[in-house]
Amino acid sequence: MRCPSCGGVDDKVVDSRTADDHTAIRRRRQCLACRARFTTYERLEELPLVVVKRSGDEVAFDRARIMSGVEASAKGRPITADQLEVLALSVEDEVRLLGGEISTEQIGLAVLARLRDLDEVAYVRFASVYKGFDDPRDFEREIGLLKATAPKPH
Repeated sequence: MRCPSCGGVDDKVVDSRTADDHTAIRRRRQCLACRARFTTYERLEELPLVVVKRSGDEVAFDRARIMSGVEASAKGRPITADQLEVLALSVEDEVRLLGGEISTEQIGLAVLARLRDLDEVAYVRFASVYKGFDDPRDFEREIGLLKATAPKPH
């Protein structure tokens, strides 16, 4: 690390603590040449996440696209913006664990799994777009699947 005051490259760490909601480490340093103090931040370098679309095109992952899809499917439902944000973040976390390249299918299935637990109407709405429903029987089939996999009341 080069000192901003004198350009020296020898320094020592005086203090370290977490910053930015535990996503970075803040370090206070002191230059050994001029004794000036300065602050540096250490953050995890995330690899870019690439989404492979059905057409074969590749685009950068964008959590905002997940948010817009789930917001549309949840419109008018008793779901908070915070719940949708948590859903989108958990989908992003899951797909990042799968590697640097993921398919839209993997993203859609991850969203559906979470929407099923959050709100069944939002789930069916999202599924209708994601799975390309074009017939009322598609809705009937999906609702039948939803009922078949729903937990049984005690």
